[in-house]
Amino acid sequence: MNPTLEELRYPIGQPDFTVAVTPKLRQQLINDIRYLPSLVEVAVQHLDAHQLQHPYRPGGWTVAQVVHHLADSHQNGLFRLKLALTEQQPIIKPYDEGAWAMLPDYIHTPINISITLLHSLHRKWVEILEHMQENDWKRDFYHPEAKVIMNLDQHLVNYAWHGKHHLAHIENLIEREAWK
Repeated sequence: MNPTLEELRYPIGQPDFTVAVTPKLRQQLINDIRYLPSLVEVAVQHLDAHQLQHPYRPGGWTVAQVVHHLADSHQNGLFRLKLALTEQQPIIKPYDEGAWAMLPDYIHTPINISITLLHSLHRKWVEILEHMQENDWKRDFYHPEAKVIMNLDQHLVNYAWHGKHHLAHIENLIEREAWK
């Protein structure tokens, strides 16, 4: 049976920002951040140039665009964390991720550049996450596009989900196309 467009778009569902983030769950989410770069690297290691230019769904980004998007998005995620830890409820800067995905770096840069960036970003990110105090997790920022105040527990939920969400796009495409 073929997956629906909604299943292709959200293969692991939507993030749940209402979940109670316990210390145990928090550590699992930090591990999701920690291991994502390696999981992405393994998922794409045998893909050829043609496969990297294949969209994960009709009208969706190519595998290469997804990898570059992860690096850019997660740079923003790390910056937002740092802003929330160092400023009082900062207003973060949204960006047009669809427009970014059409820039030359997404089209011409080899994906290993973004995978290397992901490894570096996530190493720094995890270092901060593992040294945060309990009261740090309640710090927050305002997202003007979504019109929400997001605390750092919710931010962690969001980016752990985001990485797994896009990893599932890649892995599901590889499975559907029988590229393994």
